[in-house]
Amino acid sequence: MQNERATIGEGGDDSDSTSSPDQPLLGERALRQKNPPRTSKMTSKRRLRAYWLGIVVCMGGFLFGYDSGIIGGVLTLASYEHDFRYGKNEATYVSSLAVGLQQLGAFVACFAIWPITHELGRKKAIVICSLIFILGAIIQTINTHSTSAFFVGRVVAGLGLGGSSVVVPMFSSEMTPKEIRGQVGSFYQLMFTLGIFTSYWIDYAVAKGIADTSSAQWQIPVGLQIFFAALLGIGTLTLKESVRWLTQKGRYEEAWESLKWIRASDDQDVVWEMEEIRTGVELAAHAREGFLLKEMLQKDNASRTITAIAVFTAQQATGATAFAYFAPQYFKLLVGDKGNSDLLLTAIFGAVKFLACLLFVVFVADNVARKAILTGGALFMAACQISTAVVVKTHPANPDEGVTSSGIATVALIYLFVIGYNWSWGPLPWPYVSEIFPTRTREAGVAAGVASQWLFNFVFSLTTPYMIKHLGWGTFLLWGIFDVVIAAYSWFGLLETQGKSLEQIAQQDVGAAAGKNVDD
Repeated sequence: MQNERATIGEGGDDSDSTSSPDQPLLGERALRQKNPPRTSKMTSKRRLRAYWLGIVVCMGGFLFGYDSGIIGGVLTLASYEHDFRYGKNEATYVSSLAVGLQQLGAFVACFAIWPITHELGRKKAIVICSLIFILGAIIQTINTHSTSAFFVGRVVAGLGLGGSSVVVPMFSSEMTPKEIRGQVGSFYQLMFTLGIFTSYWIDYAVAKGIADTSSAQWQIPVGLQIFFAALLGIGTLTLKESVRWLTQKGRYEEAWESLKWIRASDDQDVVWEMEEIRTGVELAAHAREGFLLKEMLQKDNASRTITAIAVFTAQQATGATAFAYFAPQYFKLLVGDKGNSDLLLTAIFGAVKFLACLLFVVFVADNVARKAILTGGALFMAACQISTAVVVKTHPANPDEGVTSSGIATVALIYLFVIGYNWSWGPLPWPYVSEIFPTRTREAGVAAGVASQWLFNFVFSLTTPYMIKHLGWGTFLLWGIFDVVIAAYSWFGLLETQGKSLEQIAQQDVGAAAGKNVDD
């Protein structure tokens, strides 16, 4: 392609019309300006297309949430225990492996998906992930009477889930306007909470409405995963490929068409944005030819990689994801085991999660500095968890008394905790980690960050059933202590990214910028 400027900006300055794929369209000096002299028109059509992309790709988050929520309830159903032929003594072992093995598959997929999305693009990678997840869900749904076969299905589904969890936030950040990037990026957590909400109520419905002797009681909730995964794959086909990935591959005309589609315009502000994207990609490419993995450990890249790993590790260390998997078991610890009260409280818990995250996405995501949200959220969660530990320690649940006032208090504290989580560490890590890397290292960087999320997801999901069984109230105290440490790290160790383009963020020194406010 000989004349990129003529293609992407008809009627532009003729002095720019000789730019080629080997020549940056903007100088590095201009790219480094703190406030470039340009404006973006956030039209309704532009906003709707960004929202559509976010909703479609974040069906990956829905799958993550639905699977996280469904397994805890399914494992408590008598029909499942009967079909897979294990008793109460093996329940902790089965619960731990059923959740943990999926996380292990997801962890492996974080690294396996990187070369795939690098070569094939974001769209094809997501479709491949949805097909792999469907295969795993089919294996789980078949009544093999074998926990080993079920565990294999969990690993396979984990591969699809883990791969999509890397590509989805990357795709979203690369396509979304900076004005609503945090909001649309938070759709991942919003859809995650919607998936959990859906799974909890389905678990409760089948427990109440289908006999314990029927295999359909557990097959319906497990089998519905196939439908939701198909929606992700089919929906992705309605989208354009990532602008930045296409630019990185030298497919400039396709990149321009993709940007015009997602911005619903070819106005001058879109031409400027295309130039900035092109320049950012070219500067990164020309800085070091031939990317090698060891670059992730060099200078500024190491700081960004460590930050990504630390952020997702912290997300898991809040205790919220472990609660999502084992909510029924947690509620039994809080209010005792009588009837289906644990499943009902879990279903309400899912509704609280979804509503809290929805309010965050609509009103908070791009209106408050990232660091303030993450720090305040961690402190609030710490207060809730430590308070819960004190109440459970001094007023433990008594199965003979039913639901007591102390039980109600602890349930309220957990609901407040999950509101705090879904206003901070639930939604923000997904857009934040995908924001802090330049185009050249984004694939590997996001993969490393999300891999740490799945690794510690695996660690905590494997250990949580044993923590509940042996630590009891100490489980909540442990999460509370973790949250205090996370708050300190959020304030002193993170870079502020709110309101900045990906190219502006890429020019910042992560180590030097940590601890500063957005306008410093």
